[in-house]
Amino acid sequence: MHNVGSELETTYEGIPASPGIAIAPVHVIARGFSSPEIYEILESDLEAEQQRFLQALEVTKRQLIELQGKLEDLSGDNESGIFEAHVMMLEDRSVVDRVLLAIATRLQNAEYAFYAVMQNFLEAMRRIPDPYLRERTSDIEDVAQRVLRNFIVDDDVRHQTPQDRHVLVAYDLAPSDTASMNRRHVLGFATEQGSVNSHTAILARAFGIPAIVGLDAAVIDIIALTPSILDGYSGKLILHPKPETLEHYRKLSLAKEKVHSALDAMRGAATETVDGRALTISANIELVDDLPLVKRSGAKGIGLYRTEFLLLNGKEMPDENHQAEVYARVVREMAPHTVIVRTLDAGGDKLPVEPLTDPEPNPFLGWRGIRVSLARPAMFKEQIRAVLRVSALGKVALMFPMISGLSEIRKSKELVRRCMDELDKEQIPFNHELPVGIMIEVPAAAICADLLAPEVDFFSIGTNDLIQYTVAADRVNPHVADLYRPTHPAVIRLIKRTIDAATNNGIWTGICGEMAGDIRLTPLLLGLGVEELSVGPQQVPRVGQAIRSLSHAACAAMADEALRHPRSQGVLDLSLSLANKHYPELLD
Repeated sequence: MHNVGSELETTYEGIPASPGIAIAPVHVIARGFSSPEIYEILESDLEAEQQRFLQALEVTKRQLIELQGKLEDLSGDNESGIFEAHVMMLEDRSVVDRVLLAIATRLQNAEYAFYAVMQNFLEAMRRIPDPYLRERTSDIEDVAQRVLRNFIVDDDVRHQTPQDRHVLVAYDLAPSDTASMNRRHVLGFATEQGSVNSHTAILARAFGIPAIVGLDAAVIDIIALTPSILDGYSGKLILHPKPETLEHYRKLSLAKEKVHSALDAMRGAATETVDGRALTISANIELVDDLPLVKRSGAKGIGLYRTEFLLLNGKEMPDENHQAEVYARVVREMAPHTVIVRTLDAGGDKLPVEPLTDPEPNPFLGWRGIRVSLARPAMFKEQIRAVLRVSALGKVALMFPMISGLSEIRKSKELVRRCMDELDKEQIPFNHELPVGIMIEVPAAAICADLLAPEVDFFSIGTNDLIQYTVAADRVNPHVADLYRPTHPAVIRLIKRTIDAATNNGIWTGICGEMAGDIRLTPLLLGLGVEELSVGPQQVPRVGQAIRSLSHAACAAMADEALRHPRSQGVLDLSLSLANKHYPELLD
């Protein structure tokens, strides 16, 4: 990090996770307790604002002393000492003085100044090696949240808040946070944690949100409402940008917009190579709210509908009827194209009905995906029946995740047959020829793909998991991130083996992992023989244009050479050379 003064241009270096440029004030959110409204105050209001903070402290102290007294009556002195410690926190002069100073120097409202001081304090404590001290953070969070609730708010006053367009800075973001972002307001985000291969980064790319990960100490150091530029191409977050920096990024943004406009003009055009090889470009979705994005993208169907966001978002699993209603909306919206619904692909610990009491030592190698579904046939059948019911409304296919062998396919298909028999008896219409496919994401499945292909109608290669299982490197672990290589010779050989097994058995193969949307690798995947690429909606036009620029024959010759290459970088360079030759303007 380069820092030459609080009002001078400051640049933080992170890891680019999703391309794009965002120019907006920063909004900072901390772990542990919720962010209050933030707005600027006048110097003339400074004293009154500081008084609001002191009043909130007094109200909180009175509440804690009252709670302490009640607890003494119930259980004696032993437990009541908890609240005595909480009161002592509020009387810590160093904290009080820091908040008063923050209000004066930031000229921001008292509750946000308090929040900012406490979040810095908490972040510093979380990074202390001593486990006992780290555990005390929950006590501080509790007191801080109580103080925030005790600020008196003038309901008649309306201030500019982060509901306006902003760049979000956070310690970390869950995939659900990213999926549910208001993309009209959040122009980009930067996190301290995460990797370019995390689900959060994947979703950012799918939604076209510029993003940076690995931004050290950002939550502690950055002040909210600071003017900023987030550069998702290089991984820079620039605070207090100079006029010439702003001008540079505005020009760069306009240049990128011209490329996007040209791609938009080609939206919906056939995705066929210059020598006549046709590929299907479909979209991955998590939420029904993604459908307008998909339709605008020109995607020819849904290649991966991740149902985890629907199934695991509430306190209980949605029943068959509710699932059928949601799937029906997706199928109707995407007609006449196919919607591939992937059954639940999550760990057993995520099930709202029966969370695991003991954490699994290695959940990625544990009870997840098809293993959970087969172990809970009643739950599994509800999803299968819902998909079957909507198959009467349009083109639908069913896909099973994390298949590792033949028995899982046959058990799953047997449940499909039983569901079909039930629906026939109930005289509920459905497609008796519903296509059934599997995810190839476990190396065992890729190695014996020739044995699995006769059992199914298609393969979809989930490259994210296939890579991490093949090279034994967790894709979100920064310690082994450099080992997670999509072009590792073992990975591309497994992809080729899978495609050949499918071709020999008369079924098609798609790719729905991150490799599908990486246009550096489009020549390689095309040359290996893939027939469908399912990508984030924002990536559809770019991938489509890449395919229209390439020769299949040239890609196939390059892929043959790549399969003989001993190093990951060499494979990447071969693919990238063709990409640079045919569509340099698309590469970031």
